[in-house]
Amino acid sequence: MSQPVQPPNQPQQPFGGQPVDGNPYAGQPGQPAPAAPTGNPYGQQPPTPTGNPFAGQQPGQGAPFGGGAPFTPAPPARNNVLLGVAVALGAAIVAGILYGVIAGSIEREVGYAAVGVGFLVGFAASKVGGSNPAVIAASAVFSIGAVYVGQLIGISMILADLAQIPFSEVVGDHFDSVTKAWSEEADFMTYLFLGLGAVAAVGGAKKAG
Repeated sequence: MSQPVQPPNQPQQPFGGQPVDGNPYAGQPGQPAPAAPTGNPYGQQPPTPTGNPFAGQQPGQGAPFGGGAPFTPAPPARNNVLLGVAVALGAAIVAGILYGVIAGSIEREVGYAAVGVGFLVGFAASKVGGSNPAVIAASAVFSIGAVYVGQLIGISMILADLAQIPFSEVVGDHFDSVTKAWSEEADFMTYLFLGLGAVAAVGGAKKAG
């Protein structure tokens, strides 16, 4: 009795294995099963670059190469008292000469000019030395001296014009006559201008500070 002939091209099981419990993705024993689809077509894709190399850093992390945040230098402190006093003296000399030339040219004193002398001295000194009380006090004292020197220069210019002699000769040879003339001509307005210079110096120092 002949054996039954198997039909040709009998379908084979995929990958040579048999389905396990109805799971077509189960592999052969000892082989890892392929990952089942998760339903998220983007789940296995690498993160898309954003163009920012620091985008992945957490807040508070330092910059690469250990640099950290850039350092902003603090503004220099303006507390050099000695330099501030020196500036006050220099400004008083310059302002006093200018004040004297103005007073001698118009042959009278101007209150606004005295205020300008004090303000200039106090402002310049405080810009350099800060709002130190010593700088402000020096500015007030030097401003009084500047106004006084300016008054002497103005009187010298007037005397030189009256006597028809050089200004340098009046200052060099007759300076005692100049101071005597100042004492005789000094009045309330003369001392008021001295006080205005000191007050303006304090105001200029506070303005700069």
